[in-house]
Amino acid sequence: MDLKSMNWNKDNYLLFIDYLKSIREEEYKEFSEKITFTKYEMLGIRLPKLRSIAKDISKGDIASFLKVVKHSYYEEVMISLLVIASIKDMNELMKYFYKYISLIDNWALCDTFCNSLKIVSKNKEYFLEVIDKLIKSDKTYDIRVGLILLLCYYVEEKYLDLIFNYLDSIKSDEYYVNMAEAWLLCEIFVKYEDKGLKYLEKNKLNKFTINKSISKIRDSYRVSKEMKEYILKFKR
Repeated sequence: MDLKSMNWNKDNYLLFIDYLKSIREEEYKEFSEKITFTKYEMLGIRLPKLRSIAKDISKGDIASFLKVVKHSYYEEVMISLLVIASIKDMNELMKYFYKYISLIDNWALCDTFCNSLKIVSKNKEYFLEVIDKLIKSDKTYDIRVGLILLLCYYVEEKYLDLIFNYLDSIKSDEYYVNMAEAWLLCEIFVKYEDKGLKYLEKNKLNKFTINKSISKIRDSYRVSKEMKEYILKFKR
């Protein structure tokens, strides 16, 4: 199917859905449904293939595609997010950004989108305002998007105090928020052990998050055996 030069209309969109259905894998669908909880129906298409499809669509008329996409299936949402992540013009990207992150309802859509949003690395100061808005939201996946963007693009010494302030400010018991916090703190600890340790000594994280952070740090091969033993003192 020639997605690069597709004229996106109702009929061609239906052909596109038929194409997605033709490449689905039932066994992969069953596996995905066990680890990814979503309101969207899954077809069962592997991520590398979805990335390839999104890449082809991105070489064509993105705006027309985004007008016709229905998001009935998980894979449609993933493709749409990957297409948006490919947009290189900031103004064009932000036309779609908040609308499409509102479609995110699971960790896989969130993390894949954030990992693919390479434009952030060249526009960090701009996206700090976006992240601030997301983290101050009361929506689970808005907060997680903000945290994963920090994880992907901001684990640098100049941003550590800001990140620690965000970690302390989040008052959520949502599993996928707390797991993102733990993952972020682990990555900071591995890269900046002294500052990570100081934060462990005095933080405002809830019991689950601090204990999960310690567990992740102890799982890392980049942390010494002695340090892994030492940080057990911070468990609650």
